[in-house]
Amino acid sequence: MRYLVAGGAGFVGSHVCDTLLAAGHSIVCLDNFLTGIPQNIQHLEGQDGFEMLSQDVSVPFDFPGPLDGVIHLATPASPLAYQRHPIETLKTGAFGTFNMLDLAVQKHARFLLTSTSEVYGNPEVHPQVEEYHGRVSPTGPRSMYDEAKRFAEATTMGYLRAFDTNVCIVRIFNTYGPRMRPDDGRVIPTLVRQALLGEPLTLFGDGSQTRSFCYIDDLVRGLVTTFLSAETGPINLGNPEEVTMLDLAEKVLEVSGSDSAIAFEALPVDDPIRRCPDVTKARTRLGWNPEIDLDAGLRRTIEWMKNSM
Repeated sequence: MRYLVAGGAGFVGSHVCDTLLAAGHSIVCLDNFLTGIPQNIQHLEGQDGFEMLSQDVSVPFDFPGPLDGVIHLATPASPLAYQRHPIETLKTGAFGTFNMLDLAVQKHARFLLTSTSEVYGNPEVHPQVEEYHGRVSPTGPRSMYDEAKRFAEATTMGYLRAFDTNVCIVRIFNTYGPRMRPDDGRVIPTLVRQALLGEPLTLFGDGSQTRSFCYIDDLVRGLVTTFLSAETGPINLGNPEEVTMLDLAEKVLEVSGSDSAIAFEALPVDDPIRRCPDVTKARTRLGWNPEIDLDAGLRRTIEWMKNSM
């Protein structure tokens, strides 16, 4: 099969390219490198079945040849990145999703939208099930990302209803692992970088807010399984083990062997208090379950970051 992976030079996208290429498929990696990193796919260049296309998904373009699948991962994904690039984030969620869906229609290809747990906002339902419609601020400091993904989901379902396009939607919860930028701004790379540099580990509020962390290998296995299935979704993909930020910081210190202190700062506006997926659908419909626990995932991530800083 020949698949296009939009955002293929990003953290998640590059691992998707690895997995699909290793399975014998041909990959067209599309990225404009706004937040993607050339080094993430450097090891794939020159391999049979791998093509690189430098392109902004929000700008219409011609694409020659057949395609069996379109995987739409393109977007700034960390708060630092999407707040630095609010218009690009909105255009990617809107125009980019239209362009990728139009390409899927033209090529008679299956389309996968990677959405996000951010569509649930600061949730009143816990853990979050796919039927929950969320509690999102349309004007807050995170709104450009949250609402872009919500719009992308609506667009995807619109194509299903209007054109019977073969689509699926996954909602990704916090994911971590090798190839995240140390200065990404998301909590695990930030805490790991601070621990390795001997700096205070920064927590917001009192550290009691929770997240659930899925290691990249587990997430990619779930993405590919969903893509190759007949499911439409939305389907949550994440680790249902809920962890407080204070517990996470202490675990990073333990695994890294750092003696850094922990510093507390004011909680950002609209920062969700609790976040944890209900993954019943992924388990029952896809046979998917995360396998790598936080200790093992942190060890791999810390070892990679030691060699990349």
